[in-house]
Amino acid sequence: MATWAEPPGETPRTGEPPASRPYGVDVSGTDEDAHVVGLATETAQLEALLLRACAGGPVVVVVEGPAGIGKTTLLRRFLRRHPEVPTTAATGLPWESSRAGALARRLLDDDPGDSPAWPAGDDPVDLGTALARRWEARAREEPLLVVVDDAHHADPVSLQAIGSAVARTHRAPVLLLLARTTGWPDAGAVDAGAVLDRLAATSVPVLRLGPAETRLLAARVAAADLPMPVARRLCEHAAGIPGHLLELFRDTPPVRWSDWQTRLPAPASVQRRVHRALDRCSPEARALVEAAAVLGRNPVLADAAALAGLTDPIAALDEACAAGLLATAAGHGLDALTFPERFIRGAVHATLSPRARHELHLRAAAVVTDDTERLRHRVEAAPLPDARLAEELVELARRKADEGAWAVVAGALIDASRISPTRADREARLLQAVDALAGAGLLGQAVDALPEVEALPTGPRRDSVLAYVAVQRGRRAEAAAHLDTAWRLRGTDRGAAAVVCQRYVLHALADWDGDALVRWAGRAVEYADPGSPAAVESRAIAGLGHAARGCVDEAFTTYRHAVAESPAGPQHQRARMGLGWLYLAQDQPEAARRELEFAVPTVRQTGSNRISLWALVWLARTRFALGDWPGALDAVGQAEALLSATGLDLLRPLVHWTGAQVHALRAEHEDAERHLQLGAATEHDYTVMTVPALLARAHVAEAASDYDAVVRHLAPLAARTPRAGLDEPGFWPWHDVYANALVVTDRLPEAEAFLAPLETTAQRRGHRSTSARLGYVRGRLLAARGDLPGAEEAFEQARARLAVLPLPYERARVDFAHGITLRRAGRRRDAATLLTTARQSFAALGARVYVERCDRELKTARPAPRGAETGTEHLTEQERTVATLVATGLTNKEVAASMLLSVKTVQFHLTRVYAKLGVRSRSELAARFSHGPALGGNGGRGPQAGVPAPR
Repeated sequence: MATWAEPPGETPRTGEPPASRPYGVDVSGTDEDAHVVGLATETAQLEALLLRACAGGPVVVVVEGPAGIGKTTLLRRFLRRHPEVPTTAATGLPWESSRAGALARRLLDDDPGDSPAWPAGDDPVDLGTALARRWEARAREEPLLVVVDDAHHADPVSLQAIGSAVARTHRAPVLLLLARTTGWPDAGAVDAGAVLDRLAATSVPVLRLGPAETRLLAARVAAADLPMPVARRLCEHAAGIPGHLLELFRDTPPVRWSDWQTRLPAPASVQRRVHRALDRCSPEARALVEAAAVLGRNPVLADAAALAGLTDPIAALDEACAAGLLATAAGHGLDALTFPERFIRGAVHATLSPRARHELHLRAAAVVTDDTERLRHRVEAAPLPDARLAEELVELARRKADEGAWAVVAGALIDASRISPTRADREARLLQAVDALAGAGLLGQAVDALPEVEALPTGPRRDSVLAYVAVQRGRRAEAAAHLDTAWRLRGTDRGAAAVVCQRYVLHALADWDGDALVRWAGRAVEYADPGSPAAVESRAIAGLGHAARGCVDEAFTTYRHAVAESPAGPQHQRARMGLGWLYLAQDQPEAARRELEFAVPTVRQTGSNRISLWALVWLARTRFALGDWPGALDAVGQAEALLSATGLDLLRPLVHWTGAQVHALRAEHEDAERHLQLGAATEHDYTVMTVPALLARAHVAEAASDYDAVVRHLAPLAARTPRAGLDEPGFWPWHDVYANALVVTDRLPEAEAFLAPLETTAQRRGHRSTSARLGYVRGRLLAARGDLPGAEEAFEQARARLAVLPLPYERARVDFAHGITLRRAGRRRDAATLLTTARQSFAALGARVYVERCDRELKTARPAPRGAETGTEHLTEQERTVATLVATGLTNKEVAASMLLSVKTVQFHLTRVYAKLGVRSRSELAARFSHGPALGGNGGRGPQAGVPAPR
């Protein structure tokens, strides 16, 4: 059963109380843990920390995470890897948590040799001094491992003694491993946690499992080959905690794992803990907790009190909070309640008898005021199919669909399908529910339901739903096949035809086909009833189709009508998102930022994760254009989280495009590579996937001065026939990147043939930033042909077009290109002025890659001191620059990129330099320049190690 208006995928709360050990508690046990999955990252961290301790310990480590995450297993497996290392170990015992010094004494007693008399009292300093003496004595010859499992159950005095011992253990190689469980309320654990938090310790959190690891765990312990949707559902339900997954595999029949409409139970250990906690509560507190569990995930105290029949609920609430069964929501007073841990509500609900559930839900339907919640409670109370209630749910879904609240629509239709008496109604409502799940961006649930949808007879509604899900998953060929079938089978059902047309609109948008988009949007409006979701959403997207065709005025007109037609609600936000994208493409990034920032949070609150994600990716591009690169990365981070929650693969390359570019320009290579890997796409994917994926690779290659790679990455876009909307200015800024790489790699005829038609289009459209981008490439091309006056004019025109636009990165690129062009022409003073301006702009943005290039250019642009480079007076200006750069340690490829020459040209100049100066190697060349000023990357100290001679 769906939880209405609560999209899944939220960050799970961590921390369950310790009750069972899925992997055992004995740190020194012999079980090989053949079923263990994961822990590789954490093990590598512990290995590194052991090396650090050996180099001059002590090192304190806190291994932490919720119960069942695998902390004890991690410790045991780590100790097995080092049987040669002496170890002393103890485990915190809850019944000793109030015995001062109990754990410390067990650590002192854990010694293979004779033990002297230890302190009789419970002073933590005395105990700590004794521990320090023991550890230093045992660690004289070799490192010592001290392991404390379940440290949250240790008595605070012992933990204070451990802290004192660490302070008194000076250079001894001691690695102290403390494992603690986070989350479950326990007075003793709170006191212990306060002491642990004061230790100067390195935290090693044990990571949760992902869907792939969940599949592997199921195969190992249950001999089950889980489909990925099932693995994802189980992983999400269990919060990726191995212990909980093992309990589910053991206690829940496999048929329930695969039923996407079945509510999975809380793990048995949690149910037992919650049951015991409830049994210890007073009748009033228990009634309040049970009422809250029936009301939902975030109940209101007044409703819970009314349902429980309490006139003064404060004492009951206080008791329930102390028991860890309820909590007050952060940022509220006492009116909003929540459940402190993930499974508590489900576990409480499971303790209710069928009659108690039935009666509580019926009473809740009379207590709550929201229509959606009232119907949900009536469904929960319904023991049998109910045609009348199902019709009420369908009517609710119809009203919410008009508002665009697709998460609520999906929940209502799923329940309507479940309680419908006839098969035809069940199937029709199931199709509508899955369609709504995809519309809300709840793609994980939609994919879970696909086997049931695929089992239904072929028809326009079934295949349009399958196409809709395929579009969101980025499966272009699959979506096209389903759409073709749906359109052929539409018959006389105008409503079904309208839905198929609207799906074609999304398919065309994903393929950036403006003509098809506008055509299908017109058909959707023609077939659909006025004001229907198919008509409204098609009109909200049609503006982008007009823009992709070059009809920008018509696009803005369409969006003004779309915004006016839906003045509030999710449909309004859809129009604002599209308008923001259009503003960004049309050189109005400040207006774009306003529209997109408006769209992001409101849409997410009403359940449209899909549109929220679109808004975030274009907000990231907008902030990048405006020079707010930290803000751009913040939007990327939000989008990554939402992408993970929704599974909308169609937008994955768009999400990672900006992240790859910013990190590459900051010289943060590992982060840039991560975004490249996550944002990859294939040539058969949708255009809105392939273009950002290729652009991201081109940006990273350009930052690395690998212009051959830039050409290679973007060549598939240049080879497309026809390119249609790809060449419309402003939407996909790849043309200048490709053309610039052609110039730098000395492919001048190709660059000319590529640039000319684009310049004409940009001029005809009056698009300033595109004309400026192409203009600075034109300047480089003219300079490479020897037309310096023409090049200067092109640069000045590009700068003038950008003067009134808030695009700092683009202005800096023009100044940089102009500066190095003048430096090549020997106009060093003018070059230095431009390069200094460019450097300041790049530095303000954080573009470290270009700051370093400007620094190199500025050093080579300064006139050489008289006599500084003996014998170089016979070199041409070009040869002198090549020689200077090579002498700083740059490779031929780096020199070529810096000077906008091909590698072959650099090799030619370098060969002539060798002949004129009478040198035979890079080291001799560096020595000839060694008496001059500091010249670049390695401070003029000669060539870098491993730099090859010219070939």
